[in-house]
Amino acid sequence: MPANRFSLPSAVHLFLLRGDEVLLLRRYNTGYEDGKYSVVAGHLDGGERVETAAVREAREEVGIEINPADVQVVGVMHRLSDDERIDWFVAVRVWRGEIANREPDKCDELRWARLDDLPGNVIPYVRRALENFRQGRWYDSFGWPDNTSTS
Repeated sequence: MPANRFSLPSAVHLFLLRGDEVLLLRRYNTGYEDGKYSVVAGHLDGGERVETAAVREAREEVGIEINPADVQVVGVMHRLSDDERIDWFVAVRVWRGEIANREPDKCDELRWARLDDLPGNVIPYVRRALENFRQGRWYDSFGWPDNTSTS
C-alpha cells in the first residue's frame, strides 16, 4: 500500500426543513464564500457516522437536538473545489429546541427560504444539492472541468 494513499475530505450538510422551507445560514468571516448562504454543515471528524456528524453540527451551529433516527440521507455529491471532496446531504424535519445562531463569528444571519425560491447568493453547489433534493436526485458531481453532472 502506498505511504500517501489518496483520501477525500467528507462533509455533511443539513437541510433543516419546515414545510416547504429550508434553513439557510449566511457565511461570515470564514474565508470561504463569505456573504453567501449555505446550510448547517461541517466536516466529518473521522470514525464518525454521517448521522452522528449531522447531530453534532446541528447542536454546534444552531443549538438544536436531533435524534439520529430522524436524519435521512437524501444526496451525495462528488465535488471538485480547491480539492476533491465527498459531500453528504441529509434532510431533517424533526428536532428539539429553538434554532439560534450559535456561531456568530462564522454566521451573520439565519433565514428560512422556500425551496423553490432561494436567494440568489446561495453557494452554487449547495443550490445544486437543494435542487437535486427537490427533484429526488440522490447523486451528482459538481465543479469538474467537463462541467457535466451525473444524476
